[in-house]
Amino acid sequence: MIVVILHRAAHTDCNCVSQWLLFRGKVANDEDKTLSSQNSPLQGRKNDPIGLKQRIFDSALNEFAESGLMGARMENIAANAKTTKRMVVYHYKTKEALYMLVLEHVYRGIRQHELDLDLSSYPPAEAIVKLVEASFDFHVSHPEFIRIVSTENMLRGRFIRQSTSIRTLNQTALTLLEDILERGKRGHLFKEDAQARDVHRLISSLCVHQVANQYTFGALFENSDEADVQTAHYRQLAVMVALRYLMK
Repeated sequence: MIVVILHRAAHTDCNCVSQWLLFRGKVANDEDKTLSSQNSPLQGRKNDPIGLKQRIFDSALNEFAESGLMGARMENIAANAKTTKRMVVYHYKTKEALYMLVLEHVYRGIRQHELDLDLSSYPPAEAIVKLVEASFDFHVSHPEFIRIVSTENMLRGRFIRQSTSIRTLNQTALTLLEDILERGKRGHLFKEDAQARDVHRLISSLCVHQVANQYTFGALFENSDEADVQTAHYRQLAVMVALRYLMK
């Protein structure tokens, strides 16, 4: 009888020890998983193809702005977007196709910026002032636009001629100016021979120079400690030149 009781007690103790060891193993395993997930670079990442595609596009814009089409590397675009080259190719096929989309994007951005000014609601002279100031500010705050356009000029306009949309969307640059000039001529403010394309070229040349030549021009002729003052001066100069060209 005593032997049976001792045997049952020993069996019960073994079960308790086994269950305790299993519990400790589970706790340790859970702790390992927690530490592993905390250290994983993918923690918090979700399957977000739209977000990934946008990151790739933003990375490509920066890469093309810094290195041009020929110097840009798909590997760099992928690395800065925190993805792989395979995913860049999956979403955009080729570097050239991605560059074309970036080129269209930067032109669309400046044209939409102009349309958002609602210049038709302002008197002609005031509309010109607002257009010049807004164009100047856009160029200064979006140097990537000038760099991409400069890249396309280095390529002699190869891709812009292939685009079915860039020429169309850029027509608004002239149509909004034509409206302003027509109203100014009717009010006997502007010269009768003033043409929208010439005015656009004049405004664009002053805005582009401010960004494209800022380093060389600044190093040769300006004091770097007065950059903000000089930028404000050239902004005002652009307005004055445009008005003097147009006004009777």
